[in-house]
Amino acid sequence: MYFKPLLHKRIASAFAWAQYYGNNLNSLWDLLSTDVERPIEIVWKNSKESEQSMGETFKKIIFIFARTKNQDISLGLDEKFEYKLK
Repeated sequence: MYFKPLLHKRIASAFAWAQYYGNNLNSLWDLLSTDVERPIEIVWKNSKESEQSMGETFKKIIFIFARTKNQDISLGLDEKFEYKLK
């Protein structure tokens, strides 16, 4: 699928992790849950179109976003991971 490699490329580039990022959902979890400095907010523009195009992959990514956000809340962090779907 076209979106998946492009998504991982953009994520790795945005966080300057291109050299280390594994280009898969496990790497996304690792990056967001432990490897990026807080606070951080991801804004996913055109998320409805992405959901229609990406299907199950989109749902898995949003699950990782929610899991990361909930982890930060449960750890009581003042500076947290946030995400918005637009």
